[in-house]
Amino acid sequence: MTSEKYAAIIALELNIAAASVRNTIKLLDEGATIPFIARYRKEMTGSMDEVVIAQVRDRLNQLKDLDSRRETILKSLKEQDKLTEELEKAVQDAATMAELEDIYLPYKPKRKTRASIAKEKGLEGLAKLILAQKYDDLEARARSFLNPEKGVNYVEDAIDGACDIIAEWINEHAFGRKRIRQLFNREGLICSRVAKGKEEEGANYRNYFDFSELLSRSPSHRVLAMFRGENESFLKVSVEVEESKAVEILEKIFVRGNNASSDLVKRTILDACKRLLFPSMETEMRQWAKEKADRDAINVFAENLRQLLLAPPLGQKNVLAIDPGFRTGCKIVVLDRQGNLVHNETIYPHPPPAEVKESIHKLKSLVNAYKIEAIAIGNGTAGRETERLIRAIPFTGELIAIMVNESGASVYSASPVARKEFPDYDVTVRGAISIGRRLMDPLAELVKIDPKSIGVGQYQHDVNQGALQQSLEDTVVSCVNSVGVEVNTSSEQLLTYVSGVGPVLAKNIIEYRKKKGAFKTRDELKNVTRFGDKAFEQAAGFLRIRDGENPLDRSAVHPESYRVVEKMASKMNCTIGDLIEKKELREQLKPEEFVYGTIGLPTIQDILQELAKPGRDPRKKIEQFEFDKNINSIHDLQKGMRLPGIVTNITNFGAFVDIGVHQDGLVHVSQMADRYVRDPNDVVKLNQKVMVEVVEVDLERKRIQLTMKGLNTN
Repeated sequence: MTSEKYAAIIALELNIAAASVRNTIKLLDEGATIPFIARYRKEMTGSMDEVVIAQVRDRLNQLKDLDSRRETILKSLKEQDKLTEELEKAVQDAATMAELEDIYLPYKPKRKTRASIAKEKGLEGLAKLILAQKYDDLEARARSFLNPEKGVNYVEDAIDGACDIIAEWINEHAFGRKRIRQLFNREGLICSRVAKGKEEEGANYRNYFDFSELLSRSPSHRVLAMFRGENESFLKVSVEVEESKAVEILEKIFVRGNNASSDLVKRTILDACKRLLFPSMETEMRQWAKEKADRDAINVFAENLRQLLLAPPLGQKNVLAIDPGFRTGCKIVVLDRQGNLVHNETIYPHPPPAEVKESIHKLKSLVNAYKIEAIAIGNGTAGRETERLIRAIPFTGELIAIMVNESGASVYSASPVARKEFPDYDVTVRGAISIGRRLMDPLAELVKIDPKSIGVGQYQHDVNQGALQQSLEDTVVSCVNSVGVEVNTSSEQLLTYVSGVGPVLAKNIIEYRKKKGAFKTRDELKNVTRFGDKAFEQAAGFLRIRDGENPLDRSAVHPESYRVVEKMASKMNCTIGDLIEKKELREQLKPEEFVYGTIGLPTIQDILQELAKPGRDPRKKIEQFEFDKNINSIHDLQKGMRLPGIVTNITNFGAFVDIGVHQDGLVHVSQMADRYVRDPNDVVKLNQKVMVEVVEVDLERKRIQLTMKGLNTN
């Protein structure tokens, strides 16, 4: 299939102009990244956003996979000398993988089956006679097929073998499979039962010990929970339909008379359903359900990750970061405004040994000596206790103290990236550094960690890992490029995610920076080894030079559009700097006057918006938050308590909220608002501050049920 045909199919499915899809495919084939296409090629794509461009890419890959399978099947049919014009047309016209496989199924090389053995015994002719349903005298007909040499000694042997062949024909009948598939899609139930003797050991899955619901309506978290329980041998999961309905569908297709042959066909239909068709459809439906649940779970993870990566940064401040602990003490690091480590040590404010006075004195000394502007406190073990200690200390001057989600910090601290950054320090110091840097710039720090280790997913270890990796990489790339990267201060890891850069160029940029010093212009990037024209085109608009020679180098205006800005400045008889600083000058410009060539109104409007805020961080400002001082553990909670909390994870079935007791509580989707909520993301965002009420506390299972009804403006 040609790109033109791919574009036509995708355009129809996504309801997009075919020309826009065609151009998008061309750009993708040329190696353009999704952020680049979305930001700098709006005229070609009709201003598609990143989500739609990703849909085009993914659907394009599916269509290519379908065509690849189509070619494989055609080759196999040719080799078997079975390819007729009619069959070739059917293969070429197949629009889905399921339809394609149904067409190929009768010709697909198989291992030995009951039907193939019966065919070897010469019983295919008898099968055709029975399926024709013209005869009542089956025994007489069957006698002519007896063959003791091949093991067909009795009439019953001949008829049974013929029925095995008919059962396989029924199973391989494309239209019949299509109708049964429709039945499974429409009425299939996913059923879950407890495995024998696993009632006690599998108690976590007791909600699924005797459970069934329509598969088409089963939410992703329930499907994945049941499949996980099955993988752990606690549950037996099946997909079922009403047998009589399936038989009725097939009888309308295969039963043509009312005689002994017809009765035999009816009996064979039941055998085909139970032995062949149902297991095949169940496998297909389970795969479909798993893929759908995977997509939903991956979307949840990606959205959570996006919100986490785009969390408000503190910015360049002198930070004291604490990785709390009891017995091993609290690891303290001091970071300068660039995030460099300038001091580290350990204090022991909590029992044992509870050196409270010494710890307070040390903290006050460090704050004064290093002119600390903010304190970052990890939210893990001893986090609340450390926060209370910090807030009770009368520091001199203004100082903010913020709890930082430390999920994944231990993964980073033991990683090759951390060892390379801080080879002379152990994992505890590296972990504290990560906590401090997360406060300063969550995005810059979190890109160093495998997203699956950040702790904001839903069944992330149960879903297709390839699809998950692609989605998470798309999300990280999107976030990094939407914020932009300061080329003179960014880490190698952050640079890696810039459009068109990747690991090799990121390393080369760092090496160039070390040898030559700070970049003064974007054009200087072309001097970096292997930084060719294509890489420059893809990357330049996302790389910032804050103190560069050209004021546009700190903006998201692409160098290819600099001449447009120069024309704007010339039109107003001013400098580019004047155009950036003076709103009244920009307001006098008429965007349509600067349209030419491939640069249309969408790009001109983007340029004007960027001139109003060149290089400004799109993320919100950070907010302080305090838990209820009287609540320290799950044992302090009582039904009806109203408490402040912070959203730590969002799933399809609700949101988890940290209320300061080391165990997040669940606000079920039904408890999120005084209205119907379809998607929890419509109500809350990650790191959002909310008020919740305690509904139930299960001390044994360490589970907290919360509600937000009537407590927040949604």
